Amino acid sequence: MANVATTKLSSKGQIVIPENIRKELKLETGTQFVVLGDKDVVILKKISPPSIDEFDALLKEARKTAKQIGLKKSDIEMAIRKVRSQQ
Repeated sequence: MANVATTKLSSKGQIVIPENIRKELKLETGTQFVVLGDKDVVILKKISPPSIDEFDALLKEARKTAKQIGLKKSDIEMAIRKVRSQQ
């Protein structure tokens, strides 16, 4: 069963995740979350960067897909220039 606790929202919009839940989930200072809200439900989902192996697999898949669709390095450079000019 899930560990359950209560907390309050501060005047600065902050909440404290109770210690027992932080320990169980191994949450440390600086842990990042995606926050989803819908009606009266707020969900925090821990996010973390991929491992080197996961990143290598993602990069390999991206290169494979780019090659399949005929994407060239110049296409990427043009897209980056376009986005930067809009800022």
